[in-house]
Amino acid sequence: MLIETVEQCVRLVRPRSFAGLMMLYESNHARLRQLLGNLWRLPATLVSISATDLSIHLALDERSRYTTSLRMTYLLDSNGSTSVEPDLLVRVYHDARLAEAVSCCAQPRHIVFKGLWVPAATELERRWLLNMMLSKWLEHCLDHGHVFA
Repeated sequence: MLIETVEQCVRLVRPRSFAGLMMLYESNHARLRQLLGNLWRLPATLVSISATDLSIHLALDERSRYTTSLRMTYLLDSNGSTSVEPDLLVRVYHDARLAEAVSCCAQPRHIVFKGLWVPAATELERRWLLNMMLSKWLEHCLDHGHVFA
């Protein structure tokens, strides 16, 4: 009996590194595809429906040949007024199959988010924090069975 083994090279990536950030962008793109399907043909607005979570609102911000920008948010009621939190701007790079959280509200307005927000010291850290937030949020959406209609 002949047995062949193929050694696989496992590349470890440090968290909060540029390579780690690129892997996070790839992961975010894959999760967005799971939630939204074809990212090339998104309508102008979408609302997700979940039996176990708040509705999530997506709005197309900009569309070009190679990128699509969209806003992802909850509409939260707070003291009789509605706040848009976290108002995350996501840019999808179609040809590279990457999704990057570009910006978020500068200072959270809702009390739930105020305790979670920590300012970043560097640009790499800022991008890491934004994209980790997007990653966790997309994972949360998938776990709660969100469906965008």
